[in-house]
Amino acid sequence: MQDESVGGWHAVLALLKQAPERVLSIYIDRGRKGPRRQQLLEAARVAGASVEETSGEALDRLAGHDHHQGVVARCRPAVERTEAELPSFLEALQEPPFLLVLDGIQDPHNLGACLRSADAAGAHAVILPRDHSAPMTAVVRKVASGAAETVPLFRVTNLARTLETLKQTGIWLVGASGETDQDLYDIDLRGPLALILGAEGEGLRRLTREACDHLARIPMAGTVESLNVSVATGICLFEAVRQRRRA
Repeated sequence: MQDESVGGWHAVLALLKQAPERVLSIYIDRGRKGPRRQQLLEAARVAGASVEETSGEALDRLAGHDHHQGVVARCRPAVERTEAELPSFLEALQEPPFLLVLDGIQDPHNLGACLRSADAAGAHAVILPRDHSAPMTAVVRKVASGAAETVPLFRVTNLARTLETLKQTGIWLVGASGETDQDLYDIDLRGPLALILGAEGEGLRRLTREACDHLARIPMAGTVESLNVSVATGICLFEAVRQRRRA
């Protein structure tokens, strides 16, 4: 497996703190000064990672883009979990499962934003199909702002089969869809839960829709017909958070 590059202050700091064993080296723009630089240097020292000063142009080449904020880490790729590991993961949870399932998110910016929202909402894991989904690229990690290093990620070969497995363990499946009359706010989201969001433009695939216990729509008062999938993901996650806190 080839080494990866991770750019951005939050993403690199999360990597140093959450998975220091993956870090091979850190490269930082020699012209960048300030408290964030010192924070990163201290985290690298604690993690035992080497730090090399270089130019902004060199960082552009290392990261493959110019949105790295002056810091890039070269690291071993993360080992993504599979459906075979999911039952033991769920069994080890000390509270009702709270999962996010993303059915075919292709845009790396949307995937990164969804991971960031999942981390902020306290979701236990994110489940993705192995095919028809954006890979975990440097862009995803940058947009996720560290969440790609903190939220457990499961890549499954057969999403419909995985959803049936979740149902058999007592987890309720709630899919977001604009083609239903049931509002998200009218559904009980307090117990074992998997929220399922579909691809940009296409929504949930047929087998995914059929596996859901409930389909829910986000009520909207304006003229637009739909929301960006990462925005819809945040709304659904934090409605669940609101209900679960009240419980």
